[in-house]
Amino acid sequence: MNLAQQIFPIQVFRAYDIRGKVSILTPEFIYAVANGLAELFLERGESNIVLGYDARITSAEYAGIIQQACIEKGLNVTLLGRCSSPQMYFSARENGGNGIMVTASHNEKCDNGIKWMLQGFPPTPEMIQVVAQKSQQYFPSTHYKLYKKLEAEHIPQFCQAYQSHLISDIQLKRKFKVAIDGLNGSAGECAVHILEKLGCEVIALRCDANGEFPDHAPDPSKEQNLEKLKCAVQQHEADIGIALDGDGDRLVILDEKAKLISADQLLSLFSEICLKTHPNSEIVFDVKCSTMVRNTVRHLGGKPKMIRTGSTFLRTYLAQSSGQAVFGGEYAGHYVFNDGRGLGYDDGLYAALRILEYLSESASKTVSALFEKYPKRASTEDTYIHINDVDTAQVLQYFEQLCLNVDAELSKIDGIRLDFEDGFGIIRASNTGEYFTVRFDADNSTRLNEIRNTFVTMLSGRYPNIAQDILDAQ
Repeated sequence: MNLAQQIFPIQVFRAYDIRGKVSILTPEFIYAVANGLAELFLERGESNIVLGYDARITSAEYAGIIQQACIEKGLNVTLLGRCSSPQMYFSARENGGNGIMVTASHNEKCDNGIKWMLQGFPPTPEMIQVVAQKSQQYFPSTHYKLYKKLEAEHIPQFCQAYQSHLISDIQLKRKFKVAIDGLNGSAGECAVHILEKLGCEVIALRCDANGEFPDHAPDPSKEQNLEKLKCAVQQHEADIGIALDGDGDRLVILDEKAKLISADQLLSLFSEICLKTHPNSEIVFDVKCSTMVRNTVRHLGGKPKMIRTGSTFLRTYLAQSSGQAVFGGEYAGHYVFNDGRGLGYDDGLYAALRILEYLSESASKTVSALFEKYPKRASTEDTYIHINDVDTAQVLQYFEQLCLNVDAELSKIDGIRLDFEDGFGIIRASNTGEYFTVRFDADNSTRLNEIRNTFVTMLSGRYPNIAQDILDAQ
């Protein structure tokens, strides 16, 4: 297929970013998007942006295309070099709130993408579609070939400014031995420096940026990807294990026994931390979180608020809450502090540092002791189910009608969620891929299987392949 025959890939403009295979996100496509984004910034009266990129093989090249296209449009571009998304967010907020990041987050190495901030806010789904429309007029084009290819580079001065902010915010009252796994993404190197400057003894794993991701995708939410970190925690008798995803906005924690701390447990502890200093405030979480989170917030005197999945929706809600919502988190590992500390965006390292700070002030001596009041529930991971060439909206509409005959609370905030007294189940269409995601949670494993089988039974009549895939994912 020659350039003139290419079709503009509108499908990669998703609910909260642009993401897809590099075979689709070609340099000419990136050039078109860069021009669409530049038009958007200029129409909003903005003239200055920061630009960063992650460790992926194509990211520096794509950032170079974006840089040159934006300059041609009349924008002033500060190139941050290879960095984490939180570093980009920090630099953007220090420079008018405008920034672009080339990243596919935790995805496989064959993917890439673009996320951005405009006037301090992440893009809405509607804004992303506006960029799609603007970009199409620049596609296809060979103009990008005139640009000099940008070489990947870590620029210390921007990392140091970010380091200084975190170090000034966190106060550790005792020393910790920390094992950290950067999964060869763009956040590990800077994270090690921050931990060391805070006085921690650091065991660093895969903290060198390597866009080939030689072991696996930089996704810490899959427990099988944490084996190296588990071994390091046990071998070095570390106090905690920290895993960051490919661009550093997600966090996974292991305790001193190398046991995984679930996202629901982390959300409960973060709620406790923030409600201690901001009583009666709102705590925000997405539809994939367990009933334990809601019940914990209520027990601590806070106001639980469940919203749709997506870190941009979470950040926007917090930013628009006028300080009423002091913390928000997602089951996927995004945690946002809005309690007068942090800067209102998801930063995996910062969330980990807040745990260490709280532990250093606590009577609890270990991470496991800190979480004893929030025991792990019987639950499944966020499981991906192929759509099997069906219309996702029709599946959810059909499933919703069947749910009316089930003795459970029905929620349609994002997909279909059924809340029982002792657990929940959810099925939703993913915002980042061609699949459904399902998750189940309950007080015990027997009840977990019963709730899952309820979903399977209802779907098996019309959509047996989807039902079987849910059953096989056990």
